[in-house]
Amino acid sequence: MRRDNESFSKRCDLLAPHVVKALQSRNFEAYYCRTGEEAATLALGLIPGGASVSWGGSVTLQEIGLLDQVRHGPFRPLDRDTAQTPEERLALMRQALLCDVYLASVNALSEDGQLVNVDGVGNRVAAFTFGPRSVVAVVGMNKLCKTLPAAEIRARTYAAPLNAQRVLAGAGPETVKTPCQHTGTCADCKSSASICSFLITIRMCRPARRIKIILVGEPLGY
Repeated sequence: MRRDNESFSKRCDLLAPHVVKALQSRNFEAYYCRTGEEAATLALGLIPGGASVSWGGSVTLQEIGLLDQVRHGPFRPLDRDTAQTPEERLALMRQALLCDVYLASVNALSEDGQLVNVDGVGNRVAAFTFGPRSVVAVVGMNKLCKTLPAAEIRARTYAAPLNAQRVLAGAGPETVKTPCQHTGTCADCKSSASICSFLITIRMCRPARRIKIILVGEPLGY
């Protein structure tokens, strides 16, 4: 293991118990896993057999292989990537808001246990706040910030520009671009392609334990 990874893991091991307690104090169900593989196994264990499962766009979930395991597991996936048309894709995204378990990550979280998400269409943040019976979020400790303002800055000025590059990478030349695609930094734009339409902070989980947070001692996602 590289020395910088060892240092990261050690810091995570020290910080994670405090962050788990902070999340629990806000009525989240919280866990800590050292690796993405362990996190994927834990997440699967939190999904009842036969449950309808959906998810939002997440590099983290792809990196740990969780989505493929769900697709081939004893579940009923609502996978928007199977849609043949934009209308069908939107219909699946709407259905996802009433699924049994919604999988996701977050763009940032503060050491005192508050979650920050930025979203373009709003489907992912909507699922966090209301709808699915349960939300399971896998979060690399690289997204941990000291304070809530720092978490908001991370979501807008780091995660969002990276996700803009990812989401709009395959778009044709006629597609509207965002300033951050050209400059790499947030311009607080009002572009019709902005992926920062919605910025939400979740400071409490209600009903209690509906949102389950799995912290991971590895850098994951953006």
